[in-house]
Amino acid sequence: MTHLNSLLTFRLIAFIIFISSLASIITALIMQHMFEMEPCPLCITQRLFVMGAGGIAFIAFLHNPLARLLKCGYAAIGLALSLIGGGVSARHVWLQSLPEDQAPACGPGLEYMFDTFPLMEALTLLFKGDGNCADVVWSFLGLSIPGWTLVLFGVFAVGFIVQVTRKNT
Repeated sequence: MTHLNSLLTFRLIAFIIFISSLASIITALIMQHMFEMEPCPLCITQRLFVMGAGGIAFIAFLHNPLARLLKCGYAAIGLALSLIGGGVSARHVWLQSLPEDQAPACGPGLEYMFDTFPLMEALTLLFKGDGNCADVVWSFLGLSIPGWTLVLFGVFAVGFIVQVTRKNT
């Protein structure tokens, strides 16, 4: 186990998280633009949290701080973004599991919500989801896109937790 601990350095974990987030965003953009799978508001929100966690990991990788406090700071921010993003993904998976008659009605687009409503009301509408959020347009091994994004956030969270809890970072 100590050999694995020495291989999984702070920088390597940060790099893996960054590359995973980059691959996820590229995949989402390919699905959107090449396969014409339009993202719903919750999908866009999940993308923002994937980019946030990946961005923090990239900055941590580039900075490679020597001070444990800074390493823990990067990891704590990344963990918070991963947990919030995972919560959005879990909500999305839950909406997709509802029977069709219980799914929320289609609502306004993301841009319209933030242009028209005050911030808190727009966020409330966003997290309620809408009929588009309940549609499963693609799945692999029984998991929809939000399901796989939830798995990704779980992997990110484990990586950030490892960075915080390791004694020899």
